Amino acid sequence: MTKQFSPVPAVLLLADGTVFHGKSIGKIGITSGEICFNTSMTGYQEIFTDPSYYGQMIIMTSDHIGNYGVKADEVESKSVKIAGAIFKKYSAQNYSRISGESSLQDWFEKNGTVGISDVDTRALTIHVRKNGAMNCIISSETTDVEVLKKKLSEVPSMDGLDLALKVTTTEPYFYGNEKSKLRVAVLDCGIKENILKCMTDRGIYAKVFNAKTSFKEMETFKPNGYFVSNGPGDPAPMDYAIKTVKEIQEANKPLFGICLGHQLLALANDIPTHKMHHGHRGANHPVKNLISGLSEITSQNHGFEVSREAIEKSKTVEVTHVNLNDNTIEGIRIKGKKAFSVQYHPESSPGPHDSRYLFDDFIKSMS
Repeated sequence: MTKQFSPVPAVLLLADGTVFHGKSIGKIGITSGEICFNTSMTGYQEIFTDPSYYGQMIIMTSDHIGNYGVKADEVESKSVKIAGAIFKKYSAQNYSRISGESSLQDWFEKNGTVGISDVDTRALTIHVRKNGAMNCIISSETTDVEVLKKKLSEVPSMDGLDLALKVTTTEPYFYGNEKSKLRVAVLDCGIKENILKCMTDRGIYAKVFNAKTSFKEMETFKPNGYFVSNGPGDPAPMDYAIKTVKEIQEANKPLFGICLGHQLLALANDIPTHKMHHGHRGANHPVKNLISGLSEITSQNHGFEVSREAIEKSKTVEVTHVNLNDNTIEGIRIKGKKAFSVQYHPESSPGPHDSRYLFDDFIKSMS
């Protein structure tokens, strides 16, 4: 029988001194990280297990979280990756879905996740959108703001932080049918499960490598193409991965990058990246494909972007997709090479499936 959940008072303190009071969710404790907001209406379990969110405190802008419970097969990795959760209304124990296997509260406790609910997430999101991404701390262990201020001052900035090595696989592993004709070497910087599913559903046999793996070592798999995954943190300090991407490109191998992989491809072509004011996170971002002229609704999760100014001066990098909200770069391809990338998530978990054609384009580049 599920034990009764009894929340205790909790505090959310932002780096600029703003304080929100609410109730505890998940494990009683203290947690910290960079605050950001996600505008998805559904798919909270996939969001919480996305390795790209490692070290981040997620505001869910949707009113009700936990209302359909959790299922073991609706995850993007083996554990919760967010640093903390911030909700308005929380369905701790009760959920409506017949196929649900557990309550969100039980799942959070199992994963040691700390969070806060009963917060005015509308006001909080507007505050972050206006003032930009910043560190924050959540505590249901102590509500002493002065104590929390001291702890928060010790939290490092996401800018300049290499987090991919915190979430990459420690040992190589295979995914898909080994009899498949197409082989893809995956550089894992924090890959989502559904990205691998989208590839294997199209007949790809993948071998997933640690983020520090060299091009030479991946070549021993005899792949038809290379994939560079999404992941957390700042791409600029990842010299090891930038070097690998350069070597893949110089060998003129088919290459597809998503999110962090997109940023690494840009850096491999001397296009700098920089931290965004508050990032893009949600399943409803409009993007225009400049090649087809069509627009698509996309799923996004990134706090860094590639430089438009540098791309416009580049003789080798071409823009393929732009964000219709703020005109930021959402896709590039390298002239004369079989390398392309997008800033958003075409596997769309959660989100619409408008962009899954990109996996088909990857397969065409390997044919």
